[in-house]
Amino acid sequence: MIIIKVVNLGLRFLLELCILASLGYWGFHLDKGMLIKSLAGIGSPLIAAILWGIFVSPKASIPVSPPLQFIIELAIFITAITALYASGKHSLALTFALLYILHRIVVFIGV
Repeated sequence: MIIIKVVNLGLRFLLELCILASLGYWGFHLDKGMLIKSLAGIGSPLIAAILWGIFVSPKASIPVSPPLQFIIELAIFITAITALYASGKHSLALTFALLYILHRIVVFIGV
């Protein structure tokens, strides 16, 4: 049981890093000028990280109820997965989504 928890925490950390990578990749691969690409490539992961730190992280500066915390988390993950899909990385987006679902199932079961 402890091994599953540790592995799931590791998966969670990797998924959080994938949020930043997905949003950055999407931003830098927009069909726009270099300024827009740079703003989106740096700004979108930055906004996600700020929202995560304020509302979702264990030491959130603005604690919210668990249901609202889950909704914010889900919105950030869906945005990152959609951004990856919109960038043409369909199989990576699907893998990302499935790993997130697997993570949430393990959390829900309480292993």
